[in-house]
Amino acid sequence: MPEISRFYGIRVMMFFDEHNPPHFHVEYNEYNAVIRIADLAITEGKLPPKAAGLIVEWALAHKDELIRDWELAQNDQQPDKIEPLK
Repeated sequence: MPEISRFYGIRVMMFFDEHNPPHFHVEYNEYNAVIRIADLAITEGKLPPKAAGLIVEWALAHKDELIRDWELAQNDQQPDKIEPLK
């Protein structure tokens, strides 16, 4: 599972050839979540509120890149790295 970004202990990843809807995976300490790109809702798992807020802030700033990475991963191509939240 390619890592596309990492910041503040949060790891963001996308699997190759995943099921719809477009989404990404997040790991933070012992927490795991799946985030839908369209509305940034957590569809599986959970995150602490602060980590969830950081992910939403990051994803809003990089939504177009997330969609492009989704399309790459769906075609079994390496998704691009996305700049971390600073």
